Amino acid sequence: MVGYVGSRGLHQPFRVEDVDIVVPALTSQGYLWPSPAGSGTRLNLNAGRITAGFWSGDSYYDALEVQIKKKMGRGSLEGSYTWGKSIDTSSGSLVGDEYSNSISSPLFFNPRLNRGLSDFNVAQNLEVNYTWEIGTPKWASGSKGWALGGWQIGGVFEASTGVPFTPGFGGDTLGVKSTDPNIDVPNLIAGPGCGSPVNPGNPVGYIKTQCFAVPNPIILRGNLGRNTLIGPGLVNFDFSLFKNNYIKRISDRFNAQFRAEFFNILNHPNFAPPLDNRNIFDSAGNRVANAGLITSTQTPSRQIQFAVKLIW
Repeated sequence: MVGYVGSRGLHQPFRVEDVDIVVPALTSQGYLWPSPAGSGTRLNLNAGRITAGFWSGDSYYDALEVQIKKKMGRGSLEGSYTWGKSIDTSSGSLVGDEYSNSISSPLFFNPRLNRGLSDFNVAQNLEVNYTWEIGTPKWASGSKGWALGGWQIGGVFEASTGVPFTPGFGGDTLGVKSTDPNIDVPNLIAGPGCGSPVNPGNPVGYIKTQCFAVPNPIILRGNLGRNTLIGPGLVNFDFSLFKNNYIKRISDRFNAQFRAEFFNILNHPNFAPPLDNRNIFDSAGNRVANAGLITSTQTPSRQIQFAVKLIW
């Protein structure tokens, strides 16, 4: 099966956790907040946090989907591959930070500033699963036939690209005076090695911090787009080994199945995006030492479990 899947969304929810902020002025350089930072006035001084929902979001999705299924004499093989892209102005429908990589309070006065890859976007995803009955050797009989017969193997292999995220500043750099101030982004600069702003396979310094700079002046919003950086991908292989033991003295269908299952059998580390250390600069524009440090994984280490399953 080969197919195209696409969708277009209009007037979708655009959630903001706090709209009671200092609104900037639009200049030739971009959006500029009052100087010095923090000297501006919020929209409503008689209120604190104001959570809002607008029907101004939009989205695009396009994907190529390929699926293959094959039945064989003793087993089956199935694989599916998706290559797609989801773009929107906000991925949350109930709250602004519906996903851990979301920007919880996007700039509501210009939703297109938030246009980028969806928080849940996975560009490529491959999944393959199989089952195979080993069968009893023709020369085995009696106890040997019982020991060597009834075995079955299976597995699930998955490989996918990572989810996007947005690095930024710590604290209220712009002076928005919000209860949720982390909306500022740095400038993405061109330089040697900055064709990709990340270091794949480097959990200590996943973000190429040398490819980012503080806007001048610091109260100017940076040029980095939402969800420009892509987190680490995922590779996982689960393997299973079964032995079917039919006890015909009970019934023809009674099966005392022994199961050995190996999750992440290759013990491959699948790092998560550095969401806890995504800020490159602090509120004063100084570089953060641990920017880009990955502290968690997407999958656990190798796990093995044994079980007996009775089927009748």
